[in-house]
Amino acid sequence: MIKLNKVSKVFSLDAGKYTALKENDIHIKKGEFIAIMGPSGSGKSTLLQLIGGLDLPTSGDVTVDGVRLNDLNEKQLTYFRRTRVGFVFQNYQLLPMMTVAENVGLSLSANKTPMAEIATRVNNLLQDVHLEGKESHFPSQLSGGQQQRVAIARALAMKPGLILADEPTGNLDQSNGESILKLLSRLNKEDGITVVMVTHDRKAAETADRIIMIRDGEVVQDGGDRH
Repeated sequence: MIKLNKVSKVFSLDAGKYTALKENDIHIKKGEFIAIMGPSGSGKSTLLQLIGGLDLPTSGDVTVDGVRLNDLNEKQLTYFRRTRVGFVFQNYQLLPMMTVAENVGLSLSANKTPMAEIATRVNNLLQDVHLEGKESHFPSQLSGGQQQRVAIARALAMKPGLILADEPTGNLDQSNGESILKLLSRLNKEDGITVVMVTHDRKAAETADRIIMIRDGEVVQDGGDRH
């Protein structure tokens, strides 16, 4: 599903060049649930951005679901992100002026999906994440856990084979965090969606099949299969 071969990422800053990732090789199978751990600044989020096509490596190859991202132009990368990957972020990134239904259906609208189909799909997704009856609510009217469920429903709208989650439980209390992890695990086990999750939380990481540790931009441990 995901192959990173000798992937490095160097940023040019005012103070000079900063190497965020150093020649990493990572292979992730279709249907795996992977947790990526490491100290702040270790390169975890940069790695997730490269896998999701939000950025390109300085050197090395990134291939996702048979697509070599290095070969895509910006328009192609945008289409890849919109149709092949679901993103879930720590701060939810919901649009505050849009209702729950509008937020979930955003990518469907962007792809000119018929309105009736959008309504059906959004209704089904909200049922899947146990938010029936919240269609007309705005994000500010929801708890943090509910907002994260909306974000996950939005990530699933285009039926992606891959979910990338960056600290999805970071802003949640223990109960809501556990609920989100169970939801991601169910999507992985029942729907076969590949999940790659960045987390600081060791307990959250234990949900995954495999834990990859990164330190100073390098993979220092790949935990192997946990089942």
